[in-house]
Amino acid sequence: MIFLNIKMAFFYPFNFLPFMKLTYLLSACLLLISNSRAYCAKPKDATAITVIRPDISTQNNWYQGNRAPLMPSHFIKLPMGSIQPQGWILKMMELQKDGLCGHLGEISAWLKKDKNAWLSEGGDHGWEEVPYWLRGYSDMAFIFNDPEMKKEAMIWIDAILKNQKADGWFGPEVRNGKEGNLDFWSNMLVLFTLQNYYEYSNDQRVIDFMKNYFRFEMNVPDEKFLSSYWENSRGGDNLYSVYWLYNLTGEKWLLQLADKIHHCTADWTQKSTLPNWHNVNIAQCFREPATWFMQSADSAHLAATYNDYYLIRRTFGQVPGGMFGSDENARMGYIDPRQGTETCGFAEQMTSDGILTRITGDPMWADNCEDVLFNSFTAAFTPDMKALRYITCPNEVTGDSKNHAPGIANEGPFLTMNPFSSRCCQHNHGHALPYYLQNLVMASNDNGLAAIMYNSCTTSAKVGNGTAITLTEDTKYPYEEEVRFTLKTAQKVTFPMYLRVPGWCKNASVKINGEIVKLASTPDSYIRLEREWSNGDRIVLNLPMELSTRTWQVNQNSVSVDYGPLTFSLKIREEYQKISSTESAIGDSKWQENADQKKWPAYEITPLSPWNYGLIVNKADLAQTFEIVRREWPADNYPFSPDHTPIEIRAKGRQIPSWGIDQYGLVDVQPLYPAKTNRPIEDITLIPMGAARLRISAFPLVEK
Repeated sequence: MIFLNIKMAFFYPFNFLPFMKLTYLLSACLLLISNSRAYCAKPKDATAITVIRPDISTQNNWYQGNRAPLMPSHFIKLPMGSIQPQGWILKMMELQKDGLCGHLGEISAWLKKDKNAWLSEGGDHGWEEVPYWLRGYSDMAFIFNDPEMKKEAMIWIDAILKNQKADGWFGPEVRNGKEGNLDFWSNMLVLFTLQNYYEYSNDQRVIDFMKNYFRFEMNVPDEKFLSSYWENSRGGDNLYSVYWLYNLTGEKWLLQLADKIHHCTADWTQKSTLPNWHNVNIAQCFREPATWFMQSADSAHLAATYNDYYLIRRTFGQVPGGMFGSDENARMGYIDPRQGTETCGFAEQMTSDGILTRITGDPMWADNCEDVLFNSFTAAFTPDMKALRYITCPNEVTGDSKNHAPGIANEGPFLTMNPFSSRCCQHNHGHALPYYLQNLVMASNDNGLAAIMYNSCTTSAKVGNGTAITLTEDTKYPYEEEVRFTLKTAQKVTFPMYLRVPGWCKNASVKINGEIVKLASTPDSYIRLEREWSNGDRIVLNLPMELSTRTWQVNQNSVSVDYGPLTFSLKIREEYQKISSTESAIGDSKWQENADQKKWPAYEITPLSPWNYGLIVNKADLAQTFEIVRREWPADNYPFSPDHTPIEIRAKGRQIPSWGIDQYGLVDVQPLYPAKTNRPIEDITLIPMGAARLRISAFPLVEK
């Protein structure tokens, strides 16, 4: 491993990212240190070291990684169904299953089967909406092994597979522009669905279907391929699916198609701008250069994805919650924390983070995925997950159904919770949680397993010499510091186990079967444990959380409060008021004639307590500034509601009377730093951002 990391530092081209080359050199140094003093006292056959990236010099014998000449990915996705949810992620997925995503077929006009473009030739609806919805719905059906859901999912999947044309095309023939070029966008979504279905079922029809379709794409002239806005932006999704098939079949012509797709896709490698500033496009498409890097081996492509990530956040991302304040489209002059992100932007970012974790091995992508899920995605829904809002902002004290443009882009009732609203988020949100679940544990190239993101689950996998094991993970993370793993195996087996150390964690520690593992861990790395494992072995990972603050300089030096991966928001008393779902829906929404509004109400949310507080912070002594308060774990296993969150922070603040609601009906932009107020000091309560539907998460600073 030591020499591997030295090799990796010089393996990539000379122009490889300097920080990545440094990463491998640093890893080698850490390994030298670790080998001299990092070991497990009991049992003596165990080794424990810190690695910056996992081993990529070998190939997993049981799960298909990247075939040559593709660059090896650092991790390999386990087949869908390998990971079963437990704990609060199970609760959330059950709410989604019983909520909007699981029952959208009862509401959405786009999902009506009669004359649907995905079920019958000449159908007139469902082009984008069916694939958006199906990739989340079908994944849930197979993960839960739910007979009724599987039956519904297979109606669509079977129709897609059976209705492929002789030339390889499938789906609706949507044509764009004067030339009438075919639009390939919605088909990219279907490919994702079919890939996961194949991993679950090994249905050979999927392989034949995708080969035929990709042959069709090969025969389309470049000038007619990916020529319109959405498909041109999102060609990276098509590229990812081509590599998936190549890794299974090894057919070289697929690499020629990959080259064509990359060169026909919008240029996401520009240094100081992006092809467009649509929030979902950015969250979804910025990974395209890193995907292409697997074939090009040009470090500039990998660097471009990192650059895109930081480029949008340098200007529009001076906000907490893992995202950027673009509303639907980022606009200069609109950079305050009151700008938000579409719900499907959250979902696409989480999916990109999982893919990039596998490609790069960089723990920062897993950190970002958790940031978005814990602090942003959950707040976009009512607690029963039966309604969502189009845009969720770090600072948002208005949940009405009014049009707040141009304060919010674009025009419409974007802030209300509505199950009937929008064509995109309504259908697209459902894939976020199943994809997140599938990224919790991954296979490593050295026949091991890696715990990438932490949540309660049970993973079935082959490791070492092919032994089938079950790894049970038990935790209330991010609301507790401890993650507990229990191994079930019919025979002893030797393999490495990787545990991600988040970037915020300074002093991670591990126990095996109650014995402390002597280890020098570092943030943004992995703990690698290798030994002969036995049935019943237990690993306990401790990730100590500390209070910290972040200062958003371009937004008047406003401050956010963090505790580990959780960011905190002012606790505001929220009043929910039922309103008409159809009357308050976004203009392009369509619903079925017999949809029951009483079963699927919309809500406006109104603040019943003051929200315009500045925060008093002594950065030199945060323990004196804030008090962590632990509460009982919620009986319903759902920690993302204001009244049942298991952790709060007691803080001090002052109201700022000049900071109010602006002419657009929104929380006004941050007051000029330093904020001036003569109001008395008050005790205030902070709760995790993800539990706050109304929230102030970036606070003005006021003096004590």
